[in-house]
Amino acid sequence: MIFRHEYVDGVWIDIEQPDENEIREIAREFSINERIERELLSPTPIPTMAGAGDMLLLVLHFPTHGGEDGETKSQEIDFVVGKKFIVTVRYEIIAPLHHLKKLLEAQVLVEGKARITTDALLETLFAHLYTSTRDHANHVAENLGRVEKQMFDGREKEAVRAISNISREFLHVEAALANQEEPLRRFLAALSENAFFGHAFSAHMQRALAERTLTERLVKTQRAVATEMRETNNALLNAKQNEIIKILTVVSFVFLPLALIAKIFAMKIKSMPFVDDPNGFWIILGIMFFVAAVLTFYVSRKRWIS
Repeated sequence: MIFRHEYVDGVWIDIEQPDENEIREIAREFSINERIERELLSPTPIPTMAGAGDMLLLVLHFPTHGGEDGETKSQEIDFVVGKKFIVTVRYEIIAPLHHLKKLLEAQVLVEGKARITTDALLETLFAHLYTSTRDHANHVAENLGRVEKQMFDGREKEAVRAISNISREFLHVEAALANQEEPLRRFLAALSENAFFGHAFSAHMQRALAERTLTERLVKTQRAVATEMRETNNALLNAKQNEIIKILTVVSFVFLPLALIAKIFAMKIKSMPFVDDPNGFWIILGIMFFVAAVLTFYVSRKRWIS
């Protein structure tokens, strides 16, 4: 499906889930060379930047929600930029571009042809994409609040898996942003060096780079928070486990002597004390209670159990 938005300085072509005929049609219209055309015909696994005369290709991957499973997945966008046109190719629905299309359609209905330049539109595209990435990161970060509640409600075991999943999603987003850095800088630098646009492009370029940097810093901060929460949860879990071990140790400390007394008096020896005494059972039981009381008092004085 081809979306065409014409503005005063040129045209933006957005192709969603393209077939070969649509790609070749746009390639003929804008004289896109064969190398770039081949890149557009199929997904590219890694971010890429390529130059060809008076146009440049940039391939980026942006993280987004993974649907029902909730995990982060990667969405590819191919940019082909000339002095009077921008072509974007995507192989699935990408929410920020879909939203931008709707905004531009509404603007055309109200104001007519948009008064915007190609470089300004390119900056707007990057701004929407990185804003969407920040929204995704913030959505993932919202889960940290629920995890924190689990931690201090005594559900540290459940929090371990939840924090691990959140950290993994932040790691995927951070990796995607890191992989974008070099191709994006080379792409914007090539546009500037080859004088695709006017002097105002320098400001647009800096703002586009700032959007990526801001997003990367946000994700790193949120990942650091998740890491700190993991350390806190581990500390709480270790403290809880140590408390359980301490209680079991104290119980063993009290009951092992009682078991030893019981074993001793269970020996079948004729000279065993209290064997012939009719109150022998109660005497032995009293001794055991006395020993248990002494040991419990000792444990209490030592504050082994708080």
